[in-house]
Amino acid sequence: MSAPAAVASVRLVRLAVLVLPYAWLFLFFLLPFLIVAKIALSEPALGIPPYAPVLRWTEEKVLTLVLNLGNFALLAEDRFYLEAYLRSLRVAAVSALLCLLIGYPMAYAIARAPERRRHLLLVLVILPFWTSFLLRVMAWIGILQEQGVLNGLLLSLGLVREPLRLLYTEGAVYLGIVYCYLPFMVLPLYASLAKLDPVLLEAAADLGARPFRAFLTVTLPLSFPGIAAGVMLVFIPAVGEFVIPELLGGPSAQLVGRVLWVEFFQNRDWPMASALAVALLLLLVIPIALFQHLAAQRARR
Repeated sequence: MSAPAAVASVRLVRLAVLVLPYAWLFLFFLLPFLIVAKIALSEPALGIPPYAPVLRWTEEKVLTLVLNLGNFALLAEDRFYLEAYLRSLRVAAVSALLCLLIGYPMAYAIARAPERRRHLLLVLVILPFWTSFLLRVMAWIGILQEQGVLNGLLLSLGLVREPLRLLYTEGAVYLGIVYCYLPFMVLPLYASLAKLDPVLLEAAADLGARPFRAFLTVTLPLSFPGIAAGVMLVFIPAVGEFVIPELLGGPSAQLVGRVLWVEFFQNRDWPMASALAVALLLLLVIPIALFQHLAAQRARR
């Protein structure tokens, strides 16, 4: 094969490799997003589907584009939706912080464990994924309810005189989210900490740094990519979480995932539900894009 033909072949392979992820993003992210955005800009209507088309023929046989921005205006004006968004962001942020505080020591211990035990510890971390997500969440109902395992244990030990209200509280929502999403924090942290060269810590100790100071000045900064990845993997799905608040938080847990479900399935207001979904996506994508941009700038320095 001649040199120009070989270069052309390499370029063709590179193009094929690049086309696949872009095609995947287009089919499973951009195209569904455009469909949802179109529904969000349409007007509600009685029928199947329950929204009017954005492209309509007038009586003069002219094709017109009719966009309804009222749903997005209502999101900004109605305190119910604003509070649902803010409550979801708060629950997701606190859950991500709790996962980080619990997951970092776990990942650090696994990364520093002997080689023969690491695989076993990692299997134990991902072991809950071998059962259904819904079953795992519903199991907490049996543990947290008034006649459940936890209240029975507290009563038998004499720590409480009457059953505590543990289920259908915000604490139960935090417990469920942390329990279900903790592996998403541990695994990227472990990947980051396992690559840390022990020579750096030895050098810090030789320079007089105590273990805690060496951790703050060496380990913690170098594990920042794992922290960022873990926080995003927990925070993003937790914002739109529906199952856990519905089963453990009860009717009072009006997070945006539950509001979206009510608008879509109970009120049959697909344009409003789509506007909620689009606003939620933009609320997450814009900060993440800014974070990636700042991280890329920092890496180039």
